[in-house]
Amino acid sequence: MKKSIANRYWIGIAAAVWLSSSGGWITGQETTDKQSDDFQVLFDGSSLDAWRGYRQTRIGRGWRIDDGALHFDGSGGGDIVTKSEFGDFELVFEWRVASGANSGVMYRVSLGDQAPYLTGPEYQILDDDNHADGRNPSTSAGSLYALYAPENKTLKPVGAWNEARIVVVGHQVEHWLNGVKVVSCVIGSDDWNDRVAKSKFSQWTKFAQNARGHICFQDHGDQVWFRNIRVREIASEK
Repeated sequence: MKKSIANRYWIGIAAAVWLSSSGGWITGQETTDKQSDDFQVLFDGSSLDAWRGYRQTRIGRGWRIDDGALHFDGSGGGDIVTKSEFGDFELVFEWRVASGANSGVMYRVSLGDQAPYLTGPEYQILDDDNHADGRNPSTSAGSLYALYAPENKTLKPVGAWNEARIVVVGHQVEHWLNGVKVVSCVIGSDDWNDRVAKSKFSQWTKFAQNARGHICFQDHGDQVWFRNIRVREIASEK
């Protein structure tokens, strides 16, 4: 990839840090008001109006707002998805997990299938130290699940908040974790196709085929928390 997608679209976001004392984001370089206005709030700590259940319109029982965070308590209720669809986008959020917990964020997901992972690639959310998936880099936290292992990552300890960013433009994908780009790949490239062919996804004909879709937060049966979830659509380059 000649340039980082994120560098083309938002200079300085890589150093984004949540300041709990001030309730806002800062970056390594100042962003303009227009750039800030580009972001749509998906969860602000008080409302789930932007969300619905994956296989039902209502949000399942396990999801609740807890001290300004979106908390899945592990009791069931199914995955949740954005009501809106997104094509080229930048998603930023914070996450933390309980000990041994597993979850994920999928994107460009279709409704109507048995599960969102049949269509949507996944940003893995995980306690690497206490879950079996952490032993395999390609299924560890920040990975593009089961396909691309994260590189040069720093993961916060269990109970601490991690900062995540997903940037998708056309076929190009980036995963960021705590200010570092840890995955960069191109859907449909020779490298991508080779990895998919050697994986379980080779049998899933709709996997990663959507140009647009919903963003999905996963019910994996474990406790996980999310906060400060925002997204901005990126206009396609001419």
